[in-house]
This record gives sequence, structure tokens and C-alpha cells, in this order.
Amino acid sequence: MLRIGLTGGIGAGKSTVSATFSELGGVVVDGDVIAREVVEPGTEGLAKLVEAFGDDILAPDGSLNRPALAAIAFSDDEKRATLNGIVHPLVGQRRSELIAAAADDAVIVEDIPLLVESQMAPMFPLVIIVHADAEVRVKRLIEYRGFSEEDARARIAAQATEEQRRAVADVWLDNSGSADQLVGKARALWQERIHPFALNLQAGRPAEASPHVVSADPRWPAQAQRILARLRTACGHRASRVDHVGSTAVPGLDAKDVIDVQVTVASLAVADELAEALRAAGYVRTSIMRDMAKPEARSTVAEFDRADDEALWGKRLYSSADPGRPTNVHVRVAGWPNQQFALLFVDWLKAEPAARAEYLELKRRIAAQGPASTADHAETKEPWLVDAYRRAWAWADASGWRPEA
Repeated sequence: MLRIGLTGGIGAGKSTVSATFSELGGVVVDGDVIAREVVEPGTEGLAKLVEAFGDDILAPDGSLNRPALAAIAFSDDEKRATLNGIVHPLVGQRRSELIAAAADDAVIVEDIPLLVESQMAPMFPLVIIVHADAEVRVKRLIEYRGFSEEDARARIAAQATEEQRRAVADVWLDNSGSADQLVGKARALWQERIHPFALNLQAGRPAEASPHVVSADPRWPAQAQRILARLRTACGHRASRVDHVGSTAVPGLDAKDVIDVQVTVASLAVADELAEALRAAGYVRTSIMRDMAKPEARSTVAEFDRADDEALWGKRLYSSADPGRPTNVHVRVAGWPNQQFALLFVDWLKAEPAARAEYLELKRRIAAQGPASTADHAETKEPWLVDAYRRAWAWADASGWRPEA
């Protein structure tokens, strides 16, 4: 099962995207629809709203007068928080029931109006934001939904900002054009990314990554932050830390377009326990069980004198099933040499331009040799990395380096 979070500001057009995904086979769990269901006449939700806001929010037939409720609830932050505190738990409960009833191989599209505001983005393997500029949305709300300009602007102002939405968006769908154009974008997204993602996840198959070294992408840090938030949510207390590591963590360093992340745990048993949670987050387990052991560095920072002991280089590698964002998740044990070196290596490369240049030249040479397995690439790099391991620990001793908390 692949769960997708879909959201966008009021009037942005997410309902069009949601309907398109439904036509393509997605199981849409619509927050707006559920929010209406949980406050129908006779429900616990409506009774609580009346208790909080009074009988004036009711229509003559006893149903909820939504404009009347909006005029009251969106007038200040405290009242809006009261509304959300009543409706959100009921919506969440109903959403969980619908998801539990779906098939194991379903693509669940969770259409959630306040996904960003409720800080739910890290719960999803993929977050899609539908966006249109505020003036376009105001015009749509007035023309198609009967809002007054004042109400339209108040509703937009009460929701997340564009900056907040961009921070959590894995996919940004611009809806400044026609509805047909938006449908075309949604269909392409489904065919090129969502459907392959779901198939990979069902098969336990990592997404393929390009072997080519590309110019440093300024989007990598933001992409990594979203991945880190997702992994912290998936791993919970079992991860003592989650870090962006590898080449894409070094500013300005050209690299393969793969985000590497290290999840630090207490033991390899815990690393194995994370398999189900990581799969739900979009990451499938690979057959790689260890890193290549390096000669001991005898650093004052290194905790283990026997750094070349292969037992201390064990790990579990999980890789993303999402073809739109290849990612490797290295789950390593706290204090083991491979866990320490992953953190040290990034800081050493940041501090040492000559080492960065050497590493980049090595990666380009390997990439020029053509496609190969991850294990083959690692073996080709190993002679340089053995020397880098000693040099990096020497730099750590000289500089007083310690892993940041």
C-alpha cells in the first residue's frame, strides 16, 4: 500500500487532481467529504460544534450552516483552534477506517485540506501540493463557490503560506492555467511517478538511480530535510539520530542524484525491526548487510580500537521505491566505526577542498566506466576510501572534531 498526501490552499484546484487520481485507480480518502460526514445531523461532531459555537451555526432544517460557522470560527485563532480540535480527531478516525478497508496493493490518496497546518506531511511517502496564486484563488472562490471577497481572503489568510507548503512538497503542481492543463499534469505524475512507485513498493524493489555524476543541485538540502522528517516519524524512538550523509550533504559537490541518509540505532536487531515501518514510508530493504571494513585509525574520537573488525561494520541498507527521488537509508549502530565515519566524512570533505576534488575525480572516473552494481562501485572506490579513512581521522584529531548532537 502506498499512501500519498494531497493538499493545497482553498481554491487551488486539488479536487481536480483528486478526481483525476481516482479515475486512474487511486483510492481517494477525501478530507473535505469526511469533514462533512462527521458533522451531519445526529452526529457527535455536530453536537459538539453547537455546544462550542451556539445554535446560530444551524440551518432551519437542523443541518450545519457552513458559512455561518466559517464567519464565527475563522474570526480569530482561538475559535479556529476550537473548530479544529473538534473536527480533526473525528476526521482522523474515519480516515483510518477507510484506509484499513483498502486492498494491500492500493494507492491511497489522502486529500487533506490542512495537511500542512496540521504538520502531517512526514507521515506520507509522497506529498503533493496543488498551488495557485492568491489572486487567482480569490477569483475562483467568488466566481465558482459564491464567496464574498472578504470571506475568500480571510480563508486564504488562515491557511498555510506558500513558503510553508513548498517546505513539505515533494511534488509542486502549478494550477495557474486551465483545468485541462492541470488534469494533464496529474495524469503524467501518476503514470511517471506514482504508479511506478506503487509497483516498486509492492515488489520490494528499489527505484533505479542514474549512475551519472551531475552538478550539485541546490534542491538537495531541502529534499533531504523532507526525507529526514519522514524517517524520524517512521523510526520514532528507535532512531537516536537521523542525518543527511554522503556526497549530496556536501555543499557544491557534484554527485550522483541520490540522497544518502544515516539512521542511527542501538543494534542491528533494531535495524531489522524497522523494516516494516520503513517500507510503509516508501523504503525497501536491500541485500547489503555491511560496509567494507577499514584499517584501524586509532583516533582519540574512535570508540573501537579494532576498526578493521568486520563485525563492527555491519548495517542494513534500505532504498527508496520512489523513482522521483532515489534515496539510500543506511541504518547503522551508534558508535560503530562505519556510523562515526559517515558523519566524519561529510565534515572532512566540507573542510578540505583538496579531498573534495580528489573524491569528485574518483566518482567521475567510476561513472565513466559505465553501469555497475552498488557493491561493485563500492569496491572500486575502496582503495581511496581506505586512505581517506586514515586522513579523515587524523583531521578529526587535529581539529578536535566531534559529531554534532
